[in-house]
Amino acid sequence: MSAYKQQLKIYNSLSSKKEVFKSINKDLVGMYVCGPTVYNTVHLGNCRTFISFDLIFRYLKHLGYNVRYVRNITDVGHLEENEEDDKILKRAQIEKIEPMEVVQKYTNEFHLILDKFNLKKPNIEPSASGHIIEQIEMIQEIIDAGYAYEKNGSVYFDTITYNKNNNYGVLSNRDLVHVVNESRELEGTTEKNNQQDFALWKKANKKHLMRWNSPWSYGFPGWHLECSAMSKKYLGEKFDIHGGGLDLKFPHHDCEIAQCKSLSNEIPANYWLHTNMLTLNGKKMSKSTGNSVLPFEIFNGSNKIFSKSYSPMVLKFFIFQAHYRNTIDLSDEALKASEKAYEKIKTIPIELNSIIPGNENDCDAELWIKNCYNSLNDDFNSPKLIAEFFNLYKNIQEIKSKSKSIDSTNLKKFQEYFSIFYTDILGFDDEKSEKNQLDEVLDILLEIRDNERDKKNYEVSDLIRDKLSKLGININDKQ
Repeated sequence: MSAYKQQLKIYNSLSSKKEVFKSINKDLVGMYVCGPTVYNTVHLGNCRTFISFDLIFRYLKHLGYNVRYVRNITDVGHLEENEEDDKILKRAQIEKIEPMEVVQKYTNEFHLILDKFNLKKPNIEPSASGHIIEQIEMIQEIIDAGYAYEKNGSVYFDTITYNKNNNYGVLSNRDLVHVVNESRELEGTTEKNNQQDFALWKKANKKHLMRWNSPWSYGFPGWHLECSAMSKKYLGEKFDIHGGGLDLKFPHHDCEIAQCKSLSNEIPANYWLHTNMLTLNGKKMSKSTGNSVLPFEIFNGSNKIFSKSYSPMVLKFFIFQAHYRNTIDLSDEALKASEKAYEKIKTIPIELNSIIPGNENDCDAELWIKNCYNSLNDDFNSPKLIAEFFNLYKNIQEIKSKSKSIDSTNLKKFQEYFSIFYTDILGFDDEKSEKNQLDEVLDILLEIRDNERDKKNYEVSDLIRDKLSKLGININDKQ
């Protein structure tokens, strides 16, 4: 691998140009990615973000970097517009369960979905509620530095004071006038000194289920604060990569920068990477308009948007066919094309194993390997890498038709490095994909059996039960 290790170029959101990747700490690459707010089932746009950063995590580790990947869980403090309650609390009230039951339910579901995509787990997955002390300490430090103020038990970041010597909105390239024009007054925030100030701590009333004691009031931390406190705790005041969806660039990441820079005079991360939107049939995904679909609804085909079910690996292949910084549109036609392409690419190991090498060679494995590394070194360009897979597939067909020849040395290199790029770096798992499909078939079969039992057609339902029992799948019928 070391012979192919080259300087990595990634997109730096602050300078808007490609630069050579240089870690502050050569022994440790720190990467912080904003995780989900666990109040509902994670949507496909979120999945795209985590799939993209899984590739980045895998590739950096493959290059030999010691990576500490931190991805948080937001389980408190994410306020809805025009509301004083956060998203977790609202969901708890709807489902009539404890807020932490909501958190546990949707955190478990989040992990299950990412496992379907065969994503590696982060090194650390901290939760906002588990780091209240760190957040309170950070708020006090910001107050002491003169960049925050307390009003009626709540604490707000003072953007006007900060902006005297800094640039609030530096990441999204907004000036303070622009921010003021975009700001909306939230209920209960008229006490702020400035319209664009944001909450570091919110006082909660006695009926609020998620609240903690602090020097200012019983309340809860602001959404922007949690990532600043947790990234500092686990990665230090300066680390390498901060990632998330494009919708987090402003205000979330701009607020993070302001909070950290007010204390250390440093922008916390060297590189800010943002994944772009995933649209559905050319329109923004929205539950309210019905233009949305959940991951499991695609995996098992239980939706009215797509003509059939698609495996997690097909969906992952579809996502990798676009660069993470580009918008990608999800449609039935696009998934059908991705499925066809994926089915072709995943035969490459079988095709390579069936080739009998000769003494002559027309296939330059070294050049192909170099092109693959060049693709990933250019801002983790997965579409370029997949294009190299198709080039390899074409070479294989030419070898089989005798129009090209290959020797054993080049054949072995193709076999070794295709596995590295396909399995180790992109994280495709064909066995997991096939298992998921079998699980979906079993679910369909059990649904058919339940329908037959409801119709009192016990001959068919018992036949299905007995056949499954012979395969070691035992069914306990409801009484």
